[in-house]
Amino acid sequence: MRDQTPSPSPPLSPCRPPPPPNALSHPPKPAPTPPPLLPHPPAPPTAFPSPKLLLKTTELTHPGALIFFTSHNPSAALSSALATVLSTLYHPTRTNAHIPPTRSVTLILRPMDGVAYTTGSDLDRDHKEIHFSLAYIARIPAALREAEIMGVLVHEMVHCWQWAGLGTAPGGLIEGVADFVRLKAGLSPPHWKKEAGGDWDAGYQHTGYFLEWVEGRFGEGSVQRVNARLRGKEYVEGEFWEGLFGKGVEELWAEYGRSLKNGGEETGGVTDEELVLVEREEEVKGDGGEKAEKMGAREKVEKEAGQVAKKKAEGKDTSKTEARDKKPPSYLV
Repeated sequence: MRDQTPSPSPPLSPCRPPPPPNALSHPPKPAPTPPPLLPHPPAPPTAFPSPKLLLKTTELTHPGALIFFTSHNPSAALSSALATVLSTLYHPTRTNAHIPPTRSVTLILRPMDGVAYTTGSDLDRDHKEIHFSLAYIARIPAALREAEIMGVLVHEMVHCWQWAGLGTAPGGLIEGVADFVRLKAGLSPPHWKKEAGGDWDAGYQHTGYFLEWVEGRFGEGSVQRVNARLRGKEYVEGEFWEGLFGKGVEELWAEYGRSLKNGGEETGGVTDEELVLVEREEEVKGDGGEKAEKMGAREKVEKEAGQVAKKKAEGKDTSKTEARDKKPPSYLV
């Protein structure tokens, strides 16, 4: 039987200390990579002001009140009017310092004469009030109610946000800008039409259509420029329009009138003023054939223009008569 006693282990050699580290056996650890720099936070998105929109009514049982509340959600209607006005007259910026500092708009539905008007609060002009006649709302034909109510709200909302040349701008221009915005929103009532007679600042749709033509003639944003030029500066007619469009407003108004006669396009034909100059040149040629030469020159110029020129005074007088005799639709009375 073999001896299974284990043989003793060989004696252990004395421990040697590990060799000192060197660059070859232990390369230095790379420095920790710094965390990536966070990008600058994005600039806050630009947005239009968000004033408080409030509602008051004095007679909930008035027929006009019932029509208003069945035709529109007041919150949605006021919010839509606000968005329409601001997007038509302005572009938002980070500060919106170029926009009037209106802080609230209160719609007040009440029985009263007329249609509507806008005013500032007695305590603070930055708080606006739109007074809307319940009696007027009750007279609107059923087929026109929704659009007419919205059109009036848009028009009056413009007055809460437009500039007015420190109170010196013509009232017709102020009202024309409001109806221009209404036109752009597709809310013109069926009785509106373009007319070139009378004065350019007769106001409302009369001036609104003129501003629409200016927008088409000089490019989108032209009425924004008109409104912006009325900020913090008094209105001086000559420098106002010439500074914006290089022409006086009467010259622009005459171009607008000719465009209506030509089916909406300015042909660049001979104007009435040019015709008068030609006639005067022919008058100095002599007494004998004065009348014949004068009429021949007139026919020649009229042929070039493609239309018979009318005297400016006659056109203006006729337009005034038409405007005086014209009656508004029954629901506007």
